Amino acid sequence: MKKKLVILTGAGMSAESGISTFRDSDGLWEKYRVEEVATPEGFAANPELVLNFYNQRRRELLATKPNAGHTGLAELEKEFDVRIITQNIDNLHEQAGSSHVIHLHGELMKACSVRDLHTTYALSPDSPDIHIGDTDPHGVQLRPFIVWFGEAVPMIEPAIREVEDCDIFVVIGTSLNVYPAAGLLNYVRRGQPIYLIDPKEVKAYRNDIHFIRKGASEGVKELTKILTDS
Repeated sequence: MKKKLVILTGAGMSAESGISTFRDSDGLWEKYRVEEVATPEGFAANPELVLNFYNQRRRELLATKPNAGHTGLAELEKEFDVRIITQNIDNLHEQAGSSHVIHLHGELMKACSVRDLHTTYALSPDSPDIHIGDTDPHGVQLRPFIVWFGEAVPMIEPAIREVEDCDIFVVIGTSLNVYPAAGLLNYVRRGQPIYLIDPKEVKAYRNDIHFIRKGASEGVKELTKILTDS
């Protein structure tokens, strides 16, 4: 029986693919205020700005490809029962071939209506934009299927269940500053190996973490060697 490997990924996972991050010095928050483009109130105040912001993110995604870190995690499925929990809204894990992906913060290539955040509609790569006047079958305006600040994170409970019975837990490319995702560390059983891959120093609140101070691609390569040699 394969060991269960649960991996939490953040913006650093996709940065090597060219996806803009929000928190770096030249990140998206330098150009946009979070209140404007990532809250329900911002959407209510200026829906066109918000729709255009995510239309740009979608076009950016369509021009990128998974990096070696993404493909390396997909390759690990040969040896392990791999479950990915991602804070990223891109679909690069799926593009790379990962079979089990939980998106905590929504999915960029999907839409939902402003009244029903749970029913989703896939957006076509040929027609990826959402405009004012685009509606669901009931005539209600569509919005990005993104969990904005101040909204509930419906996938956190399934994510917790995955972490609670994992054999190995890995964190890649996340500052562990965003909750509830950062709190998943609390659900790893004592004695289970934890690896944290990030080129920057990450302040983690557990003393049983093995740090791999590398970017996603090189870090996943080193992790694979550690896990398959052990």
